Amino acid sequence: MRNKLGQPYIVAAILCLAVVVGLFGSIFVVRQIDQALIVRFGNPIRLVNSAGLHFKLPFMIDEAIFFEKRLLAIDMAELEVTLGDRRRLVVDAFGRYRIVDPLKFYQTVRNESGLQRRLTTVVLGSLRSVLGNANVATILSDSRSKVMDSLCQEVNKAAKDFGVDILDMRIRRMDLPRENTEAICKRMISEREREAKQLRAEGAEKAQIIRAEADKSKAEKIAEANREADILIGKGEAESGKIYAQAYSKDPAFFEFYRSMQAYAKAFLPDNTKIILSPDGGFFKFFNHIVTKD
Repeated sequence: MRNKLGQPYIVAAILCLAVVVGLFGSIFVVRQIDQALIVRFGNPIRLVNSAGLHFKLPFMIDEAIFFEKRLLAIDMAELEVTLGDRRRLVVDAFGRYRIVDPLKFYQTVRNESGLQRRLTTVVLGSLRSVLGNANVATILSDSRSKVMDSLCQEVNKAAKDFGVDILDMRIRRMDLPRENTEAICKRMISEREREAKQLRAEGAEKAQIIRAEADKSKAEKIAEANREADILIGKGEAESGKIYAQAYSKDPAFFEFYRSMQAYAKAFLPDNTKIILSPDGGFFKFFNHIVTKD
């Protein structure tokens, strides 16, 4: 009896639970920065742009797919392009876009990863088209902004098919291909080595000239000093001879005796000096006189 009375309550509870679950499954919230596309069994049925609380069919019948309204970034892989002056560059580009048609965006690329893959080809083609008419000087000058505007317009034409609006395209970095960079580095190293050799050769030449001038100046100064020394020595000897002559003229006998004494002092050194001369010679004139007296 109790089982029969309890069955309606159990069924009612199950129904209430199903209603609650279905109610929660049918409610979704759209933020102010988002927009939602309602898809039923994979087919888009409506777009929700207004923020707030919204309803859809529960139990995975309807699915809400959210897309941001804000600006989104897209980074391109490094792309190699050839400029109008036949120079190759590796370009690192990036862009800013906004999803303006969520339905077309969902139907063509599904999500941001799909857009990244599709836009890579588009950007590469646009880069080759726009940069193919420019050169390095143009890109590095004030005209670069015009080139970037042209690139943005080219990419935006193709991006509209994906339901997005490209607001800006920029080149973050441009560089030469690796093989070109290595060749340029090698050429720069060779040029620097050649310049270093030339500078060393010029330095050695200047050093040799400076040394030669220094040696010449040294020889000239030494010769001048020797000449002045010889002049001074000659003047001194002349003055000495003059003084000797004056002294000799005052007392010739004493001067002769004094000179003989000096000669004896130098000749008879305390080292057993032996001198073999004739006793009657002039050298022993005063010596014999002294010995005779003794």
